[in-house]
Amino acid sequence: MASSSAASVDMEDIQTVDLMSELLRRMKCASKPDKRLVFIGPPGSGKGTQSPVIKDEFCLCHLSTGDMLRAAVAAKSPLGVKAKEAMDKGELVSDDLVVGIMDEAMNKPKCQKGFILDGFPRTVTQAEKLDEMLNRRGAQIDKVLNFAIDDSVLEERITGRWIHPSSGRSYHTKFAPPKVPGVDDVTGEPLIQRKDDNADVLRSRLDAFHKQTQPVIDYYAKKGNLVNIPAEKAPEEVTKVVKKVVST
Repeated sequence: MASSSAASVDMEDIQTVDLMSELLRRMKCASKPDKRLVFIGPPGSGKGTQSPVIKDEFCLCHLSTGDMLRAAVAAKSPLGVKAKEAMDKGELVSDDLVVGIMDEAMNKPKCQKGFILDGFPRTVTQAEKLDEMLNRRGAQIDKVLNFAIDDSVLEERITGRWIHPSSGRSYHTKFAPPKVPGVDDVTGEPLIQRKDDNADVLRSRLDAFHKQTQPVIDYYAKKGNLVNIPAEKAPEEVTKVVKKVVST
């Protein structure tokens, strides 16, 4: 009895508006259809901007392989222990292990309505293993959103970025230029570019992305669940397109 009394006191301490908003959120989520999505896109394509919006709108969980591996290792689950052994030896974690950890993650209440997979699958083998795992659950990938954008547009987006190191303020030579080129508006201190924000590094990352990911895009295109998203548009426009695609 004491514990239930304590729980009720705790509940009494919570603001009514907070209780109501959480209750309304759960009621809204209960009526949402299940969605299992894969987001594919090169660095700078904006999928990282869209993921949280779609996650909240459709009550999905966001599954990134890095986060899941870290969580499994921290929880010391049997699969997490195996993953840690591989990482400690400097080896890649096997596809079977990653898919197994993903399978475990999908049992969490927050994944009840489905998920957004980001950064996985990266190979056709991984895509096949993911399909096998979902088939065992009586499920499948509903939509694969390919954030398609021309490399030259990405190059302009990324190589034009300048940062004020101490404040984190960011500028762009074309889209959000400082008042004086190369100088922070507030302090007058010089701006810098990140090492990775140069054309050579970007081209090499994009080459690697295309070589690795194009077969995965072809795999899902053959299955008929691939949708190309015009990722060169403004973020608000892309959000409208993504919401429409996910809703249908």
